[in-house]
Amino acid sequence: MMIRTLTQSCRRLLGVALLAGSSALQAAMVPLDSVVAVVDNDVIMASELQQRTQMIVNQLRSKQQTNLPPAEVLQQQILEQLIVESLQLQMARRAGITISEAELDDAINGMQQANNLSRAQLLQRLQADGMTLDLLRDQIRRDMLIERVQRGSVNRRIQVSDQEVNNFLRSKQGQFWSSPSYNLGHILVPVPAGASVSEVAAAEAKANQLYQQLQGGADFRQAAIRESRGQDALSGGDMGWRKSSEMPDLFAAALEPLRPGQVSKPLRSAAGFHLLKLYDRKGAEEKIVEQSLVRHILIKPSAILSEEETESKLADLRKQIINGADFGELARQYSEDVGSKLSGGDLGWSLPGKFVPEFEKTIDATPVGQVSPPFRSQFGWHILQVQERRQQDMSETVRRNQATMLLRNQRYEEELFNWLREIRDEAYVEIKLPQP
Repeated sequence: MMIRTLTQSCRRLLGVALLAGSSALQAAMVPLDSVVAVVDNDVIMASELQQRTQMIVNQLRSKQQTNLPPAEVLQQQILEQLIVESLQLQMARRAGITISEAELDDAINGMQQANNLSRAQLLQRLQADGMTLDLLRDQIRRDMLIERVQRGSVNRRIQVSDQEVNNFLRSKQGQFWSSPSYNLGHILVPVPAGASVSEVAAAEAKANQLYQQLQGGADFRQAAIRESRGQDALSGGDMGWRKSSEMPDLFAAALEPLRPGQVSKPLRSAAGFHLLKLYDRKGAEEKIVEQSLVRHILIKPSAILSEEETESKLADLRKQIINGADFGELARQYSEDVGSKLSGGDLGWSLPGKFVPEFEKTIDATPVGQVSPPFRSQFGWHILQVQERRQQDMSETVRRNQATMLLRNQRYEEELFNWLREIRDEAYVEIKLPQP
């Protein structure tokens, strides 16, 4: 029913949201405040561009990357990032996607825990960096909206058949279940859709030139910021830790012979030419799976039922259950999950990859026999009850669920890049940035 999806953008936000300070590039900045780009039915202001530039510069400097690219190059990269984000935010508005105040509270609480900060310390840090809590909430809201648009749009484009799962499980990669993990850097030299032979050759020549520079000692992160068009370009191409079974076969095969510190030769895919740097690798271990027997009630916000009203309705149902009402009967009466309502909201035993992250997080946080507070997922608002827990060895069902998720993840980033390229190509964009 529910599919676990990537949350890279939220993880990226937790890493940079506290970095938006007062430092800025000292050259080639545009005056405040004017329109620097028209994007379909929206505009990007000079103040937005300057604020994002400050954040990116501080992020790069926090990693001791002081040799920044030329101001006009960085500014062009950041403006393009803002354009693509604007297109996705407009999609979110048209689709009626919203982020509740409770979700923002959870994200900020997670940020405090990740940075080991009390609320007072968080506010002090924000003030020292020239930010406010309201501005931080706006940044989180923006990032979560973009993530939901990407998740919904890209996942619809990815279908994994039973035969593909069978083929994967019989493959060398599938059999090598405890595959190693790699800490990676990535540079993408894109090839436009329908590119001519000369365009492909030019991209390949550029990738080979970058490879020679990196072999000669050039800084990989600097090269990624300057040259890459991948989603991680402005973070120095850092992809973080990835298991080989979660990557395209093309990447996994290229990484196998590399030692930490080495860079792969250019790799050709439909998206373009890739360069990978292996920073580190580590092994993997088998785990005993803890399963939870779960049931839930789902109510979806609508034109006549707001987010707040939906959450309040579920809070009332939860109160009734705590006071003795039958969970199953209320699920049959009120739940909008067609697949489970007739069975009293029963979802069966949880398995790795079966539920979206918000759902799994709530399962883990809910004691046996209790009913969770209302929480939001991409499907709507839920309450759930954990009826029982057990420890299980890896089963064939678990293996197949994990294999399906791995195959989806292998395709996700390239499909995301293709989708972003499509919406960018189809959009009306007018750049009004002053020319140097």
